Amino acid sequence: MIRAMRSAASGMLAQQTQVDTISNNIANVNTAGFKRNRVNFRSLLYSTEREPGATTVGSQMNPTGLQIGTGTEVSSSIKLFLQGDLEQTGNPMDIAIQGDGFFQVALGDVEFRYMRDGAFRLDGNGDLVTVDGFKLEPGISIPPDAQD
Repeated sequence: MIRAMRSAASGMLAQQTQVDTISNNIANVNTAGFKRNRVNFRSLLYSTEREPGATTVGSQMNPTGLQIGTGTEVSSSIKLFLQGDLEQTGNPMDIAIQGDGFFQVALGDVEFRYMRDGAFRLDGNGDLVTVDGFKLEPGISIPPDAQD
């Protein structure tokens, strides 16, 4: 009885992780550059109670064995790097990546981040920056007298 409860509890914990992941994916569906996650599961240890081919009470052969599992667990959570839909924004500074790749953004002198959100603006120096003010690396500068 205790083994059955533990097995069921491990399944519920794994499914709670699945529900949490799905809710996070739904909550961020409108976040630019968001990449959804997927959870994978694996079975835990099985104990063999009866081997296949073992003899039964009437000297018959048991055609199938009996294995009892001890539950399941989350084996991995992976980020899916699939291409999302491209949208026209009307901002001439917005850039989209079609296919593989990331924008490299400088957070300081030696620290970088990688993103796919292509919403950029011009700062006071004419440099292309993110909406948070971080510069694209390598830097792109637009001269003040530039046309289209």
